[in-house]
Amino acid sequence: MSRIAVVGCGVVGSSWALVFARAGFDVAVHDASPAAVEQTLAFVRSSIAVLAEQGLAGDESADVICARLHACATLEDALNGVAYVQESAPERVEIKRELYKRLDVLAGPDVVLASSTSGLPASSFTDHLTNRSRCLVVHPINPPHLIPLVELVPAPWTDAAVVERAAQIMARIGQAPIRLSREINGFVVNRLQSALLGEAFRLVEDGLCSAADVDKAVSDGLGLRWFFMGPFETIDLNAQHGVAEYCRNLGPMYYGLAQEQADPRDWTPQLVKEIEQQRRTVTAADALPARRSWRDRCLAAFVAAKRRVLVEQETV
Repeated sequence: MSRIAVVGCGVVGSSWALVFARAGFDVAVHDASPAAVEQTLAFVRSSIAVLAEQGLAGDESADVICARLHACATLEDALNGVAYVQESAPERVEIKRELYKRLDVLAGPDVVLASSTSGLPASSFTDHLTNRSRCLVVHPINPPHLIPLVELVPAPWTDAAVVERAAQIMARIGQAPIRLSREINGFVVNRLQSALLGEAFRLVEDGLCSAADVDKAVSDGLGLRWFFMGPFETIDLNAQHGVAEYCRNLGPMYYGLAQEQADPRDWTPQLVKEIEQQRRTVTAADALPARRSWRDRCLAAFVAAKRRVLVEQETV
């Protein structure tokens, strides 16, 4: 396998193009908008410079990596000779259903069709396909060229061998795949994020603290541990004798909190407006693109630092 296709050149598709090209694949890039394809090519070149600053671009030059990207005017050209398709079309089920009807006809029956969708189950847009067993969700965390996690979510009819192939491809390109046994709303990461966001909005709505203080609680508190370990390892290390002791001591408190949080709340227009106003005092609307670039530079630096630390500590 040496050629893959990226179909859909938005923010996520552009990042995927970089991931695959950096890993040595020839990448056919296609979007219904030629301008979007050009933006993807420009994004890859500019992002390589940021990655190079942190030693994350590898030993190859931007010219070598970019030479692996091939702009394709038609979907037929994009699918010619590929073994894997990463679809990143808009998050609308009707668009994906029509697109997958074409992908199923144009791609060989053994080609894996993987969707970047962050919320739509593959069953909602692949049930009508002849070769639906080769379809699944491969959901990245944005931006995937900096954040390695991907969620592999099979539809009820996805062949287990297809999930295995997708996992192998993700590992080969340097991503970190996790596998779900079945479809579930929101997958894993969004469900975890949903719990945190729900409480974050609640704290602001109830006037307990500002949006900025909630952000600080995560960035200067929880996030420092969660940056390199998950919640189960965190609590396992937070009690002298491990997770069982932690649960004995604090389980009742968390159960009480869960009962308080059992009544979900809407993010009302008034609440959203209030948080929007608070955020705009920190980052003006016209400064958001520059702030996203700052985020990506920080992520690149943190990823590089994490790699160094984990290599040093891998025997612990």
